[in-house]
Amino acid sequence: MEDRKKTSNGHGPHTMVAEKPKNFSESMKKLFTKLQDFKKGIIVALILALLSSILTIIGPNKISDMTDTIGLGLRGSIDMNKITSIAIFLGIIFALSAIFNFFQSFIMATISNKFSRNLRKEISTKINRLPLKYFDSHSYGDILSRVTNDVDSIGMTMNQSIATLVSALTLFLGCILMMFITNWVLALTAILSTVFGFIFMSVILSKSQKYFKMQQESLGSIEGHIEEIYSGHNVVKVYNGVEESNKKFDEINDKLFESARKSQFLSGLMQPMMLFIGNFGYVAVCVVGALLTMNGHITFGVIVAFMIYVRLFSQPLSQIAQAMTNLQTCAAASERVFEFLQEVEMTNEDNLSKKLDPTKVKGDITFNHVKFGYDEKIIINDFNADIKAGSKIALVGPTGAGKTTMVNLLMKFYDIKDGDIKIDGISTKNLTRENIHDLFIMVLQDTWVFEGTIKENIVYNKPNVALEDVKNACKVVGLDHYIKTLPEGYNTVIKDNDSLSQGEKQLLTIARGMIKDAPFLILDEATSSVDTRTEELVQKAMDNLMKGRTSFIIAHRLSTIKNADLILVLKDGNIIEQGNHKQLMDKKGFYADLYNSQFQK
Repeated sequence: MEDRKKTSNGHGPHTMVAEKPKNFSESMKKLFTKLQDFKKGIIVALILALLSSILTIIGPNKISDMTDTIGLGLRGSIDMNKITSIAIFLGIIFALSAIFNFFQSFIMATISNKFSRNLRKEISTKINRLPLKYFDSHSYGDILSRVTNDVDSIGMTMNQSIATLVSALTLFLGCILMMFITNWVLALTAILSTVFGFIFMSVILSKSQKYFKMQQESLGSIEGHIEEIYSGHNVVKVYNGVEESNKKFDEINDKLFESARKSQFLSGLMQPMMLFIGNFGYVAVCVVGALLTMNGHITFGVIVAFMIYVRLFSQPLSQIAQAMTNLQTCAAASERVFEFLQEVEMTNEDNLSKKLDPTKVKGDITFNHVKFGYDEKIIINDFNADIKAGSKIALVGPTGAGKTTMVNLLMKFYDIKDGDIKIDGISTKNLTRENIHDLFIMVLQDTWVFEGTIKENIVYNKPNVALEDVKNACKVVGLDHYIKTLPEGYNTVIKDNDSLSQGEKQLLTIARGMIKDAPFLILDEATSSVDTRTEELVQKAMDNLMKGRTSFIIAHRLSTIKNADLILVLKDGNIIEQGNHKQLMDKKGFYADLYNSQFQK
């Protein structure tokens, strides 16, 4: 993790330093910085919330006048004209308050959903810019949690809490002002009866933030664990690992429960406390108001107005408490999202102008003193090889020798530390990753099939491919007959967990490579997960795919690479032997021992 916190050596604007938000205020500051594009809409919504609260505050004062007018009328005749005018005025301001509140809610709901959409889009773009080493050290479930749970938490807070906080603060301060204008003695009574709520709320907020952060982190951990166990469910069953996986799940779940319990308990104390303070304020206002009325200092209408003000005064405290609880969850979610968005990205390649046309590439590849390592551990020490166009190159060696690593370096999934790799004499350092990927077909051990038709799976990301071309590719790899037996043929919708066998999926990926028609081919353990009968079909399909292409074959079954033009034997990141199968067997060296060991009883 430490290497991601270091400043990179100036690889362009896409390379960033992962600076984590340190606390609540820093997280919220980063969030509001992100909201700059929606600043005008938010300001309009906040102004509407402000106006709605101001109109609400005016109401009690007019109700006091109406109460006093009715009280005076009880001794004589009631002035209905005055009461009617006050009622009409109250109706207008309350209607305007409701309208302003409606449009404020509509604007904030629109902004929060647009912001969440943009944030998900930014995360999706970020995922494609991250190097593979990030995914080597982070679970997919945790990443998904940041895209779903954390972004949802941010959007919900924006929708429900920001405008509510402004409205509540306006109500709170406005009520204080109106209470002092009406009667300062009752104002002090109401304020002193609720000041304990402020003290209690500040203590709760200082204690609960760490638990909200733990809750979001535990949520990501539990999703990562579930995703991991689900994807390897068969292995867990076979190795009787259910009890162990359940034990680990219980540990994470208990941690999530504990952090959620503490955070929700502490935040949950605010509401009943605020309710008690509000009720206590009612009692205090009634007692003090009665004494003032008996002495002739105020009218009964003032007590009625103050009872409404106390409700309006204590209500914002509850809203503020709830809003601050939501903001804490939002801050914890924001910290995780911003941590992800600030991870160091792959080097920027906007300055690379050279490009190889896949239709004109000859097919020569040169490895020149290539050196590579993960962090400080060197995997490839000094790799040298000269690959001629159209040849079949097999990479063999024990596990950890660097076979797949060399392919990843060739595809520029990782950047080499030293040396150079050249394609037709042009260094891969001067070619973009997208350009290099256009030059290669990859058939891996792990097949990938997405939900869609068979044709869509075969022509993946290649536009304007005729159905006849798809059929021809499937005929070459021996898949056409099977597809014809399906109800909708090439338009049959399949899923990854559908009834396709592993061999059929592998043939489908080979047909996908046929359609791509790139000059280079990489076969990484492509037949290791199929049976012997299916292996023959897959091997025949791969032979057709290799025609006219420079091919790299990684295989543990050495019998499958006997016809390779050049076999590179790797050990500890170096080529220790090279030649064709006969030459290497005649040497009776490491390759011969490796080959013979696979046929010993």
